[in-house]
Amino acid sequence: MNVAIRAERAGDEAEITEVTQAAFEDLPQSSQTEHLIVDALRTAEQLVISLVAEENEEIIGHIAVSPVEISDGSSGWYGIGPVSVWPACQGRGIGSRLIREALVALQDLGAAGCVLLGEPELYSRFGFKPASSLVLVDVPPEFFQYLAFTDVVPCGEVWYHPAFAAGLSSVSP
Repeated sequence: MNVAIRAERAGDEAEITEVTQAAFEDLPQSSQTEHLIVDALRTAEQLVISLVAEENEEIIGHIAVSPVEISDGSSGWYGIGPVSVWPACQGRGIGSRLIREALVALQDLGAAGCVLLGEPELYSRFGFKPASSLVLVDVPPEFFQYLAFTDVVPCGEVWYHPAFAAGLSSVSP
C-alpha cells in the first residue's frame, strides 16, 4: 500500500468533497451533508486539522478536526469528523491511519482532548471511551466518545461549530 497522509492543500477541495460524498452515500445513519459540513468548516476557518490520504496522486481519504465548546468552560478540546475513505479503498487501514495522524497532530497542538461520534467497537482501539461526563444532545451516550490527552476530563454539554447544523442537532448556541 503506497498511501501517503498529508495536510490538505489549496486545490484539494473538490476531491475531498467527492470522497466524503461517496464514503457516506450508502450509510443509513448519514445525513448526506458531511461534505457540506467540511466545506462550511473550511469557509469558517475552523478546520484546525484537515488531512488527506493520497494514492497515485488521487485523494482517497480525508479527516476533519475542529474545535468544540464544552459547557463547563474547558478549553483545548476538538471534534474529530467527518472521517471519509473512498468505498473501494475501505478495509485497508486508511481510516485508521488518518485517525492516528490526526491524534498525533492534536497532541502536537497541545490539545487537552477530543470527542467524536461513532461506533464504539471501532474507536475504542484508538483509546476512545464513552463520554459519560460529556453530553451531545440527542445522541445515545455510547456513540459519543472522548479521548483525553491529560488527566482532566471535562463535564458538560458539548457543542460543535455551527457548520455542523446540516448534520447534527447540537451546535454552538
